[in-house]
Amino acid sequence: MKFKPMYLLLSAALASLSVNALAFDSFTVRDIRVEGLQRTDAGTVFNYLGVKVGEPFDDAKASQAIRNLFATGFFDDVRIEADKDVIVVTVDERPTVAQININGSKLIEKDQIKAALKAQSLAESQIFQQETLDLAINELKQQYYSRGRYSVEIKPTVTKLDRNRVGIQIDISEGDVAQIKSINFVGNKVYSEDDLRAAMSLTTSNWMTWYTKTDQYSKQKFGADLEGIKSLYMDNGYIKFSIESTTVALSEDKSEMYLTVNIREGEQYKFASVDLATTLPEYKEPLLALALIKAGNIYSREEVNKSTAAISNYLGEHGYAFVNVNPLPEIDEDKKLVSINFMVDPGKKTSVRRINIDGNNLTRDEVVRRELRQMESAEYDLSKIKRSKERLQQLGYFSEVNIETPIVPDALDQVDMNVSVVEQKTGNFNFGVGYGQGEGVLFQASVSQANFLGTGKRFSAELNTSSSAKTYALSMRNPYATADGVMFGWSVYVRSTDPSQMELGEYSTNSKGVNFNFGMPTSDFNNIGLGLNYENLKITTNSSSPSYVIDHVKQYGDVSDTFSLLANWDADDRDSATFPTKGWYRKLNAEVAVPPSDLTYYKLSAQSQFFYSFREKSPITFAWNIELGYGSGYSGDDLPFYKNYFAGGVNSVRGYKSGSLGPKDENGDAIGGTTRFVNNLELYMPPPGMKDDKSMRFSVFADAGNIWTKGETPDFGSLRYSAGVGFTWISPIGPLKLIWAKPFNNKDGDKTESIQFQLGQVF
Repeated sequence: MKFKPMYLLLSAALASLSVNALAFDSFTVRDIRVEGLQRTDAGTVFNYLGVKVGEPFDDAKASQAIRNLFATGFFDDVRIEADKDVIVVTVDERPTVAQININGSKLIEKDQIKAALKAQSLAESQIFQQETLDLAINELKQQYYSRGRYSVEIKPTVTKLDRNRVGIQIDISEGDVAQIKSINFVGNKVYSEDDLRAAMSLTTSNWMTWYTKTDQYSKQKFGADLEGIKSLYMDNGYIKFSIESTTVALSEDKSEMYLTVNIREGEQYKFASVDLATTLPEYKEPLLALALIKAGNIYSREEVNKSTAAISNYLGEHGYAFVNVNPLPEIDEDKKLVSINFMVDPGKKTSVRRINIDGNNLTRDEVVRRELRQMESAEYDLSKIKRSKERLQQLGYFSEVNIETPIVPDALDQVDMNVSVVEQKTGNFNFGVGYGQGEGVLFQASVSQANFLGTGKRFSAELNTSSSAKTYALSMRNPYATADGVMFGWSVYVRSTDPSQMELGEYSTNSKGVNFNFGMPTSDFNNIGLGLNYENLKITTNSSSPSYVIDHVKQYGDVSDTFSLLANWDADDRDSATFPTKGWYRKLNAEVAVPPSDLTYYKLSAQSQFFYSFREKSPITFAWNIELGYGSGYSGDDLPFYKNYFAGGVNSVRGYKSGSLGPKDENGDAIGGTTRFVNNLELYMPPPGMKDDKSMRFSVFADAGNIWTKGETPDFGSLRYSAGVGFTWISPIGPLKLIWAKPFNNKDGDKTESIQFQLGQVF
């Protein structure tokens, strides 16, 4: 059979497809035959061929048909020939990917790599193209480069398999992270290189970078650091500051990096004046009062931004959901002054049409809605929306809380409030072992469900033991026992103590009790509570027991029943419960044992904690804690010794043995007292080179306190003092406190400790 050739081949070096067809006479197609297909359906070839039986065919159509078929990416070679009036299409199919194996990846999970390759059209059962593999490998290298792994080596191996398939193996040698050897600045005169480095999170290697990893280069972190340097200048008057260029250089072995930043500082400017223009003239004066800008002060971009936010928030709290505040600077180059004019467009006053809740698959709608402070059909209030989000976050039921307020279509004065939550597991089983100086070995296990059956109720069962105390407890708490937010809870417990383990006397107590408590918020930050407690307590003595215990047993017996009324109030506006940097926490507690109790007494205690950072984002926080306690009997009774106050140890007056302050018995053991005073002054700071770490901090402190018993008059002369340094770390196994303290004004019989520590949470 004689063929008239009109074929085109794809050259291996082809950059762009070039088609040349031999000239031939046009003919009408009687039939089309496709050869060489293994997986591709013949219909695919017919679709891209561009000609059908009965249509004319010439060399121009042949050239276009070849282009179309190559463009599919399915074929390595395409030939078109004519056998009289029959078109013969011969193709050489590209192989498919049978499998992809990845070896050596540790920093990036294999599944992540495969997902990234798939996004680049390289996956099992897909057509294999070498250029796609090359692009995917290059993208993978970029992922490692962004993590500072510039010495990474990635070697792809393609193996031909039967049935026109290939296997791909990617061998990865991740290498080491390039460490920052130096950070240099060019053009800085106002601030030293040390000042500029202090504004960065990236550092050169130091004694703590093995933990912080801040000496490992990251493109994203470097970009954020450059913005931090810019903020340093812009917040201190250098409005024309600019970063001219940056250089990131690698050593030959790609193990070290050298960063250079070229800057232009410019001149320092001051504020000249501030003005405000708005379509709401009645708001002009209160809005201007919110501006932090003062004539004559150094220009600060941060103060401009804070003023902008304050103006926007103020109007947001007065019903305006779509406020646009644009600060326009006017620069006097001769006098180096900047005038700021705020252009305020409040938009329309807005109301909230509907509140929609999404994502609460377990938690009931009412549990979410009762925390919201913004109401439906009410005026839009930004402060209430923010507080609603805070209250939902504080529940602990959700890992994410987002609130959006999209405008209602065709109603420019209304928005919907869309609350979306992502639920997290609220059932916990905790098991741990810790050690506290004074408390001894601590075993703790608990099971709790903070959102029981999605109702917002909290159920828990706890087992806590140490060498000096053991507690078994079961409790339930309903924060909304009534629609008005009245809390009701109950607990039952069994507790035993062995004070001899803490050198507080040779005796032991065993108690069991039940507690009912009520609470009610008086504001978003304040709460009050009332409770009723019943306790049955038995005291066990021996021949070595101290006289005050034996005397108590002789007078009141070794078993007592106590009914007590409880009251408490607390206020908390701290920014964090773990490592607060600002805010105030206060609480008052009262306990009164009432008839028909075997013993009648009362105890009053107060605590105040104040936290203050000397400037915003300052790494140094000042803390002041003061505690007062007083107790006494009434109706002829004394305060029972087992209700005495104690002080000394890691959590009160450091440098003195836990619970050792105050009066002593005939054996020299502390017996506690009826009056307690503790005062702590402390400065917290992050470890050097770890200013952004939220899990550890150093402190310097000064403590004062003591315990007094009935008949003693508290005075400053009898206070015990101490000072020292501390280290706190929220470790994976629990909080760790390490203290070095120097006691002052200690007397004979005081038990002091220069080094104290506590590991694990002590209950």
